[in-house]
Amino acid sequence: MTTVKNAEFTTQADLAAHHREAWEKQSTYVARHSPFYQALWAGRKPPQDLRDLPMLPLSEKAQLRTSQARHPPFGDYLAGRRAAVNRLHRTSGTTGQAMNLALSAKDTQVTQEIGGRCHKAAGLTEKDTVVHCLNYQMWMGGLTDHLTLEATGALVVPFGVGATELLVRTIQEVGINAISCTPSYPKVLEKVIAEKFPGLDPRDLGLKLGLFGGEAGVDDPAFRARLRETWGMQARNANYGVSDVLSNFGAECPHDTSLHFMAADVLYPELIDPETAEPLPLEAGREGELVLTHLVRDCQPLVRFRTGDIVSIRATDPCRCGRTGFRFSVTGRSDDMVVVRGLNMFPTMVAAVINGFSELSGEYRIQLDMPPPYDVLPVTAELANGAVDPGDLTGRVETAIKSQLGASAKVTLVPAGSLPRTEGKTKRVVRGYQ
Repeated sequence: MTTVKNAEFTTQADLAAHHREAWEKQSTYVARHSPFYQALWAGRKPPQDLRDLPMLPLSEKAQLRTSQARHPPFGDYLAGRRAAVNRLHRTSGTTGQAMNLALSAKDTQVTQEIGGRCHKAAGLTEKDTVVHCLNYQMWMGGLTDHLTLEATGALVVPFGVGATELLVRTIQEVGINAISCTPSYPKVLEKVIAEKFPGLDPRDLGLKLGLFGGEAGVDDPAFRARLRETWGMQARNANYGVSDVLSNFGAECPHDTSLHFMAADVLYPELIDPETAEPLPLEAGREGELVLTHLVRDCQPLVRFRTGDIVSIRATDPCRCGRTGFRFSVTGRSDDMVVVRGLNMFPTMVAAVINGFSELSGEYRIQLDMPPPYDVLPVTAELANGAVDPGDLTGRVETAIKSQLGASAKVTLVPAGSLPRTEGKTKRVVRGYQ
């Protein structure tokens, strides 16, 4: 048993039998073959009913890091035989030590199928030609996401990162109409076009669909509006995942900008309070940390794994597109959350304010030079090309942050081009005291 055909269009009631059978097999497998969970569970048996999962302790990234350090290269949560490992990936390490990810042939097949569901939902079809501009060098987002794009039937151009001038020429020569990349990458392209291709407008490239993932930003209406205006491109949040769990299991559709949970046949989701770890009902209007359990996994199966992502549940009823998974948005990561006088601040919230100012480029950093607590939020924001600070811009940005987010901010403006652009993930919270 692996996946269920058309599971994204199947109701929870109709998946119930599959869930029981899958969990019985998976929980038995983990209990027998994962030394990590044998030690964590300390003799407790996994419950038969998935609704009773809170009886088991949570697992988290720090434990996995310790496990890999003590039992290299894959940690003692590698269940089963080493010979079953068919592929090795590595996490980007943007929030700590890079992790080795092991997948069996079945794991890669499941990953490709679920990711294909996501890109199809976002609008990619067999009629499209898409260029994939994520890092292929061991990162899950490269080769694995390439294969999920192929699962839609589209023609996929495996470009990767770097050689941006060549990318522009390739888009022109091949007639590419879609791009898969991080939300921050279009600005890198715009800079190269302005410098190296005089007279060429981004719209002239003919990119109509942007499939974004890997970092926050695409949910901001101002970001989407700018892409429509600058590129003539429809932006879609098409690639939400957690590398340790599944590289892509959430995407939007043309009817709803919320992410659809696409992996109900292979992942069991929970919601918890990030501070107390108490279970929360997964229902519309709730916000909490997403916790995931593999129902189908050979290598490195995870049970009650804390993703660190804070999500808001938008709806649990079927979408107009017919997909039945709950719909959600990602507020931010718990390790990117900055508490300012009791208020939880996330980079996405700051971005929404910054993007409201035409005098700013949209690039910013939250620079923390000392450990908490914080009375003010230190924000470095970059001026747009050709923009001049009229003298009151700093005060207006600080006022907007205060009025929209409730927190006091100390804003520092820097000239256009001062903040580095990246072709991979952009780290918005910089902790200089670590």
